[in-house]
Parts: sequence; structure tokens; C-alpha cells
Amino acid sequence: MEHIFREASKLLAQGEPFVLATVVRTTGSTPQKAGAKILIRADGSAVGTLGGGCVEASVLFLAATLLHEGGGAQLHSCQLTDEMAAQDGLVCGGGMDFLIDPIRHTEEYLGASQSVLDAYKGGEAVAIATLVKSAAVKGTVGDRLIVRMGGKISGTLGDDERDERAAARSRELAPLGKHEYVVGHDGSEYFLETYTTPSTLVILGGGHIGTALAPLATTLGFRVFVIDDRPEFANPQRFPSADKTIVSGFEQGLAQFAVDRNTAIVIATRGHKSDDVALQAACQTAAGYVGMIGSKRKVILFYGNLLRQGVSRERLRTVRTPIGLDLGARTPEEIAVSIMAEILAVRNNAGCLPLKIADAQIDRLAEKIGESGADA
Repeated sequence: MEHIFREASKLLAQGEPFVLATVVRTTGSTPQKAGAKILIRADGSAVGTLGGGCVEASVLFLAATLLHEGGGAQLHSCQLTDEMAAQDGLVCGGGMDFLIDPIRHTEEYLGASQSVLDAYKGGEAVAIATLVKSAAVKGTVGDRLIVRMGGKISGTLGDDERDERAAARSRELAPLGKHEYVVGHDGSEYFLETYTTPSTLVILGGGHIGTALAPLATTLGFRVFVIDDRPEFANPQRFPSADKTIVSGFEQGLAQFAVDRNTAIVIATRGHKSDDVALQAACQTAAGYVGMIGSKRKVILFYGNLLRQGVSRERLRTVRTPIGLDLGARTPEEIAVSIMAEILAVRNNAGCLPLKIADAQIDRLAEKIGESGADA
């Protein structure tokens, strides 16, 4: 998403109009989910994607029409039929709502776009709420409220109370960079997007697990920081994909970061004593994920020490140790996959259940077709 806002800022600085098309709501199976965007320039070229195919083609056509004929923002709905799915090589059957928004007010959106880019670089989080339905209520589709977590608010959704509610919800979602389609009590509907610094992974320990974990986390879009008190284990040569390597004690090194709910801490140091110190320090932070390599026997021993040192049982319940999902992992690379899978599951509040079709559905299909295998 960062590349879209970078292009938006560039075009706005040059005074060139464009259209932003955003998926604001989906139902069923769709090629993209809420929050996906495409930027369409005046010449018809685009940055980003809504999933391709005839769905994207229709959005591009509508965007060009609005841009060249001077229309305002519109909500566009598309139901993905079997025929459309077959035409585009998709296996989808859901619906998608798009907000197609011509951006012509350079100063207003330039500020919003720059705020998003600043958030990606570590600045304060920002939220953008855009009105998508205003029937029988104040406001116009495309009205925009920009909420910066430092306190500055600009724009409006057309109603003071609506603005207050949107700002309050923005502050709840912003730390995790979540999006949400909001149906207001007054009948209004708006799409709330929040942007923050990318998720951060702090690896305490520069051993084999850390070296396998760092590049995988980077691929998944995490900023990666590595801390070890041995210079030969915490250096750019050993961790070329890491954003930063720090030679320090684990407690002192962790104190150098602004740790929040969007931070994951993985403890994989060289020994029990280091793990104990590292886990105690991690438990004192606001990290949304804390995990540690170790056996259940080792964990129980550590937990006893931490309870005696004043760490609450509620905080210990949030710690993931032994770490990772049960994938039967054995090698450092396999263990890294299990750790990142668990971090993603915690961040996305996912249940980690298999996505495969249930056996009962296969049985029903087989019975319908018949044992001969002929078409129904």
C-alpha cells in the first residue's frame, strides 16, 4: 500500500488529478479484501490492483469516466458470477463494494497521503474515514475525516457526532493498522482505514533460529531487529535482512525500542539464564506477542520465578511458550515457519483451523454425482 500513497503524493505535488478505487466491503470469496486499492492516473495507467479481470476493468472504466467528466465519488458494487469467475480464471462467488474517488483537492489529500507515508516510516499512526453512504443523512459520498493519533483532526464526515465516533474508533484500530466498514446509528456508512508503522519483530538471540526467522519475517512485511550480547552473533553480515542489529544485554537492548501492541518479541537466546532475563524484560513491555523457545519443564520453572518477581498471571497467560504452532517442525527453518504462523494468527485473531473442504461436503458431493463418477 505504501507505493500507492507514494505515487499519490507525487501526483498531488505536480497538481495532477487521479482516482483512488478502494475495496470497502466484501462478502463470500473474492480476489481481494477490504482495504485493497488501485490508483488510476489521468492517462489510464494504474498502480496497485483490485484482483484483475473484468471486475478491475469495470472499475478502471468508471474511474476514467468520473475523472474526465467531473463526477464525484461513487460507491460501485459488483457480484462475482460463475461466468465472470470462469472468464477470469477465478474461483470466486462473492460480492465486492468499491469506493471510486476522484482526488482533485490537492492540499487536503496531500496532507493525508504524507501522513500515511510518515506512519510507514515510524511516525504517528493515522486514520482516514471516508463516507460511502449518506442517504437521508448529512454529508456527501467521498467526505473524508483524517485523524492523526497525535491529536490533529482535519476534514469531516458531514456531522460532528459522526466525526467524534469515527475518531474514537480510529484510536482503537490504529495501533494495529486495521480497516473497518462502519454502519452508523444515523444510517450513514463509512470506511475506516488506519495506517501505522509495519509490524515489528524483535529477536532476542542471534543463533540458528534467529537467522532462519529474520528473512522470513522480512518477506512477510515485518521490520526486524536483532539483539545479542555477542558481536559475532549480532551484525549485518549475519542478518543482512534485519533493519538493525544491536550488541547489548537483552534487557538493555529491548529498552531501546518503543514496543507496542504491533510488536512481536521472540526469545531464542543461548541459555536458560539469558532466556530468564529476556522473558522478564519482554513481559514488562506492551508487546502484542511474546514467545520463547523452550521445553514445558523449563517454562514452568521460569514462570515460577516470574510470578515471585511480580509478573502477573494474566500477562503470563499471553506468553507463547513453548513457541509456535504444532507443525511437527524440526529444523530451524521449519521452526521459523511455525513461529511466524503463530505470530500472524495472534495478530489476525485467527483460530488456526484448516481451510480444507470438510469431509462431509466431499461425501455429499460424491453421493450426488454417484459412484460412477459421471456428471450430475
